[in-house]
Formats: sequence, C-alpha cells, structure tokens
Amino acid sequence: MEMMVIEGERPLEGVVKISGSKNASLPILASCILLEGKSVLGNVPNLTDVKTLCQILKGLGIVIEYKSENTIEVSVEDESDVIAPYEHVKKMRGSICVLGPLLGRRKRAKVSLPGGCVIGNRAVDLHIKGLRALGAEIKLEDGYIVAEADKLKGATVDLAGSNGPTVLGTGNTIMAAVLAEGRTTILNAAREPEIQDVANFLNKAGAKIQGIGESTITIDGVERLSGVEHDVIPDRIEAGTFMVAGAITRGNITLKNICVDDLTTVVEKLREVGVKIENQSKQECQVSCTGEFKHIDISTLPYPGLPTDMQAQFTALLSLANGNSVVTENVFPDRFMHTFELARMGADIKIENNRSIINGVSSLCGTRVMASDLRASASLILAGLAAKGITEVDRLYHIDRGYERIEEKLSALGARIKRERY
Repeated sequence: MEMMVIEGERPLEGVVKISGSKNASLPILASCILLEGKSVLGNVPNLTDVKTLCQILKGLGIVIEYKSENTIEVSVEDESDVIAPYEHVKKMRGSICVLGPLLGRRKRAKVSLPGGCVIGNRAVDLHIKGLRALGAEIKLEDGYIVAEADKLKGATVDLAGSNGPTVLGTGNTIMAAVLAEGRTTILNAAREPEIQDVANFLNKAGAKIQGIGESTITIDGVERLSGVEHDVIPDRIEAGTFMVAGAITRGNITLKNICVDDLTTVVEKLREVGVKIENQSKQECQVSCTGEFKHIDISTLPYPGLPTDMQAQFTALLSLANGNSVVTENVFPDRFMHTFELARMGADIKIENNRSIINGVSSLCGTRVMASDLRASASLILAGLAAKGITEVDRLYHIDRGYERIEEKLSALGARIKRERY
C-alpha cells in the first residue's frame, strides 16, 4: 500500500502542464471498436483508468500499441468477442462506454455492470433507454448487461434524467447511432466538452453528427468509419484542481495546455473567492492569491455549470474562507465522504441532505486521512498542501485513476510531497 506524505504551508510557484482528459480518452478509445484501420490518439493521459480500459479493449480483439507515454495506436484485429468481464469493469464506471460501440459494430454486447468510485447511485437506466430506442433488445443477466440488435435504426431518444443529462449515456447512444440506419435525434444530450471531443473524433472518422455541444444532437448513420489521428482535449478537472492548488497555498502558478473556454464556471467561482486568474491565451492562464478567501455559495450542475468533479476541491478551499459557505450537490447528492476526512484536519462542515454548510476556519492541521474516491483524494491533497504540519493521504489508487504524476507536478511547483509505502 502507498500513501502521500505532504508537508504543508508552502506556496506553489512555477509552471504546470495539464494532461489530456481522462473522461474524453475513455469513450474515444472505446469508439475505436467502430472504426476500420488504425487510429493514432495523442495527449492520452497515463492513468490506471486508461490502462484498465485498454485491457478490456485487448480482450475485445483491439490491438493497443504505445508509441510514446501519451500516444496510442489503436486498431481492430478480431471482432469475435463481445464480453467486457467483471474483473476489469468493476474497477471503474467508465468501462460501460464499450456497450454502445460493441452493439453498433458487432450487433451484440455483454458488459458487466460497472464499478468505480463510491459517490452515490449512478444508474445505467438511461444507457439502456437510449439503446433500446435504437432497436436493441436488452436484459440484465447475472450482473451483466446483455444487448443484441441485428440492425439498429435511428430514432428520437430523450436522455433527460432526474439529476440532469447523462454524460456516458449520451456517449453510448452516439456511438451506437453512428452506424445505425437513418437519423437519430438525441434530446437532452449531455453538453460536456468530453462528449464534444468524442463526437468530433467520430466526425473525423466519417460520422455525420450535428449539434455538437448543444442539448439536441442529430446523427445520420453511415456505413463505415475509418481510422484517424486525434489529440484528446486537456483535462478541465485536472486544470481546475491545480487552480485550487495555486489558490489554497496562496501561490502563483501558470497552467499550460488547458482550454480556458471549458473552465468558465470554475474561473468565475474562484474569482468570487478572491483568486486572481489572468488568461494569457486560450491555452494558458496564471493563478495567484495573496489575500483572505471570501465565503461563497456554489451548486454543482451539468455543463456548463460547475462540475460535480470539482465540488470536493472547492470544499477544501472554502473550509479556509471567512464566514459560512454552502455547497449544494445536485448531480450526486451523497458525494460528501471527503467532508468527514477534512473535519479530521480541523474543517468545520455540517451535512444537510444534499448540502454541506462550511464555517471557515483560520487553518487546517495535518493528520492521516483516507481517500474514499478520486476527487476526494484530490481535495485531501489540496488540504494537506495548505495545512500546518504533515498530512498523510491513504488509498492512493484513487488519485492514480485520474491524475497523471500528480506528486511530480506538485513537487516541480515547490510542494514537499512524496509517496511512501507501508
């Protein structure tokens, strides 16, 4: 087992390059099931989630070859297998993104119900709804989703959910529809930049997708798709996390390889807290903070709202703000496990239904804490960077799912942070 050991109270300074998006890389890799010929994907982050999906794809007859640490060549060798087994899929929810392309290309799919972070109910009903609308027969059998369709046909699909549009469900429906007969119209589609990147990749390959980035998407099915070259977009959640890191340590850092337009809501809220953010270009910005943090209220919402994947990081920052802040979690109402660990570091946080009420404190104190999920681990590392003394963050396998070499990047900015085995 490993833990992260952090000596806090050191302002971060310098330049950090943000990696490619995990949440775009996974469905883009999965969509290669649909393609004929080789595809070359650049700016793919070197993460355990990406490696897990590559293992699933290899079991599905996909040849994966790393040309460099962040460039992957992908091609289909054998289309006979359609099973994504429990042993791999249990490790992350994103594995379900193979369901749509398997059904669209191979007419059958058997995908284990997914695992991943424990952040509340994350049902697959909208994935199933979308594929059934296209003509698939689907049943749940021994913990697997079993889907079949001799011929998918375009249809109108409404993916509205109780907590907003489904990101992966939108991706699965798009990937199934690109080779379907006729036109598919997706209503209440997710608008996240990661879904836009998947659609743009498929269009490069020959798909006909319109309305990218809008809540209504139309797809005219084509007969075949061909391999292409594509660079994955920057990871906006990693970028947001490093923005908070610069702020919470009262440092001065420059972020490169970002998409400023994808971070509008995060930037707006950080500025409300008192963080200075200057855009150097559409791919670069400077983050600094020297004064006290102001209390604010935030609510997580589907894109273009504040991402739920930034809620834990903002909670760490607001625990040090003057006055009371309220954080409302609208996407995953039970996503508050990190608050109990932050409380062990001295944060004053109370949970009421889907809200956390934060009474800002003057400082946090280092102690040993345990990460419950990917973004919770990030929030605890951020808290440790600002805290007095030594913080030890346990269960590092969570952070490695979504942040590429995070301790190396933070060390380069002046943090005293290292991994230790125990």
